[in-house]
Amino acid sequence: METPENQPVRRRNGKQVSFEYKLSVIQQINNGQISLNFASKKYNISKSTIEYWMKKLTNYEQTTKSISKDDEIRLLKSKIEDLEAVKTFQQEIIIEFESVTGEELSKKYLPDWLANEIQRKKKKLLK
Repeated sequence: METPENQPVRRRNGKQVSFEYKLSVIQQINNGQISLNFASKKYNISKSTIEYWMKKLTNYEQTTKSISKDDEIRLLKSKIEDLEAVKTFQQEIIIEFESVTGEELSKKYLPDWLANEIQRKKKKLLK
């Protein structure tokens, strides 16, 4: 490409970085370890370049982490079971606390649907 003699040739001043390096920077941002602004200053890379990497490489991350629908459903069902167990345990602790203190704090501080559920469980335990 020829340029007029009075015009300077535009030079590329970017540095080449590895694919792993780009993923590392993006993962730190996505995990909340650092902000985009801080990453830009820390690694001396423009924000627009990091945003470009994020746009291009998020598709790569999504394809590498994809799981089948059946596996996702199985995983979600497992999480629901775990959360239900935690909820039951917490409700039992609330019931025990209320029986020891004699105060019904669940009605005062919890949503109505949850307080009613705790009261039903309390009645079943007292029978």
